Amino acid sequence: MVTHIVMFKLADPTAENLSATRDKLLSMQGKISQLRHLEAGVDVIRSERSYDIALLTRFDSIEDLQAYQVHPYHAGEVIPHMKSVCSSIVAVDYEN
Repeated sequence: MVTHIVMFKLADPTAENLSATRDKLLSMQGKISQLRHLEAGVDVIRSERSYDIALLTRFDSIEDLQAYQVHPYHAGEVIPHMKSVCSSIVAVDYEN
């Protein structure tokens, strides 16, 4: 199993933008066959070091994670949206 965690800092973190962006991430459910688990949440602490939204996904293998990265919905819909609304994006991937 491979876990992929991404954190997003929005350029304009209004409640409306946070909700729309979380919904965009969750819209991947059922569209990408390699995706075994999907969670997305808005930060509730809102500290200076916090990111605004976290994405947690799980895959059966590194190959499935790589296929997800280039999947037409992820690459054509989700990534362009995230790049357009985020000022910073960080990620970590690990095997478990």
